[in-house]
Amino acid sequence: MSGHSKWATTKHKKAIVDAKRGKMFAKMVKNIEVAARIGGPDPDGNPTLYDAIQKARKSSVPKDHIDRAVKRGGGVGDDAVDYTTIMYEGYAPGGVALLVECLTDNRNRAAMEVRTAMTRNGGTMADPGSVSYMFNRKGVIMVPREQEGGPTNEDDVLLAVLDAGAEEVNDHDGSFEVISEPTDLVAVRTALQEAGLDYDSADASFVPSMTVDVDVEAATKIMKLIDALEDCDDVQNVFANFDASDEVMAQVE
Repeated sequence: MSGHSKWATTKHKKAIVDAKRGKMFAKMVKNIEVAARIGGPDPDGNPTLYDAIQKARKSSVPKDHIDRAVKRGGGVGDDAVDYTTIMYEGYAPGGVALLVECLTDNRNRAAMEVRTAMTRNGGTMADPGSVSYMFNRKGVIMVPREQEGGPTNEDDVLLAVLDAGAEEVNDHDGSFEVISEPTDLVAVRTALQEAGLDYDSADASFVPSMTVDVDVEAATKIMKLIDALEDCDDVQNVFANFDASDEVMAQVE
C-alpha cells in the first residue's frame, strides 16, 4: 500500500468526522463559491462545481449553505469575496514533503498561519519548487465499499472505470481510491455513476511520485502537524508523501 493511498484514506475518514465542525463546512462552502465564480453557477455545465456540491452534501453541509455559496460565486448578492489560491511548500518531521494549498482573501494572513503552524509543530517552510516536483496532479475519487445495493468489490470498480481513463484502483478496507489524470476525472466519475456506483468525493489532488517510510513516532508527529495546518482557516488541503503501514497508522494517537 502506497504512502499516498494510506494518507488519502486517513484524510478521507478525517473529512467525514471534521465535516461536523463549522470550520470544515466553511472550507467546503469556499470551494463551492470559487468553482461557481470560475465556471458559472450551473452545476450541470460546471463539473468542478458539481463535484464540490456533491462532496459538501456527502459531508452533511446544510442545503441553504450550499445554495448561498453558489449564488455568491455566481455573482448574485453583494457579499462575494475574491479568493486566491496559494500553494506553500515545506517539510514535516522525518523529511516528509508537504504541499499546503490555501484559498484566501488575505495573502499575508495565510502565510502567517501556515508558517506559525509549521514552526510550532516541528515543520519547516521550503522554497517554491523544492517540494512540488515530488508530486503529480491527479484525479482522485473515493468510492465506498458499502453501496445502496450491497457491498461492492475491486473488480466491480475496475470494470466500471477501466475504459473511462482510470489509471489504478487501490483497495482501502472500507473504500476504493480511483486514480486518473485530472482531465479524465469527470469521465471516470460519470462512468461510476452509470455503473450505479456511489462515490464520496471526486477531486483534483496531488499524488506523490516518491514516498518516505515512517515509523509510529514520525507518523504521530506528521499527523499532529497536518492537523494543525488543516485547522488554519485559509488552508484547504494538505498533501504529504509519507508511507506508513496499517500497523503504524493504527498506533498513531
